[in-house]
Amino acid sequence: MVPGVTQAQPSTIRPPENDVPRVETATIEDLPELVELVMELFRLQGDFEPDPAAQERGLALILEQPSRGRIFVLRNGHQIVGMVNLLFTISTAMGGFVILMEDVIIHPDHRGQGFGSMLLGHVTEFAKAKDFKRITLLTDKISADSQNFFRKYGFEYSNMIPMRKIIGKEGEG
Repeated sequence: MVPGVTQAQPSTIRPPENDVPRVETATIEDLPELVELVMELFRLQGDFEPDPAAQERGLALILEQPSRGRIFVLRNGHQIVGMVNLLFTISTAMGGFVILMEDVIIHPDHRGQGFGSMLLGHVTEFAKAKDFKRITLLTDKISADSQNFFRKYGFEYSNMIPMRKIIGKEGEG
């Protein structure tokens, strides 16, 4: 022991604040990392073809206009390890604003550490604080694991089913 110098107790040693996992609102500077995460998600889904230019355009449209939605990221240190995309719309059935939640992903190297729960908890608190009436989630029908994860956090199946029509592709009207 060095005279005049007290040793730190193990319980008082904490990692620097920027090393603590935290959820933050994404910024335009996060765009390259967000594109990579969405590309990973689309590679897993099979419903969409990864297209970095299209994903960048779509994410930028949200980031540039906060009235359209929010993208929250989970940072561990300076690295983004997860994200969620929230789009805002109005439900006549609910009589107010609602959220369409998409692009929920945790990087494969960081799964199983509670990061998905952190993101969903943040989304729920955000929705309550801003008086949103509902969160609607689109998840893969072939992924029982992801469905079970969301059910664990209060998401329920709906009698409504998503249908879509792609506009602007060759040969479609």
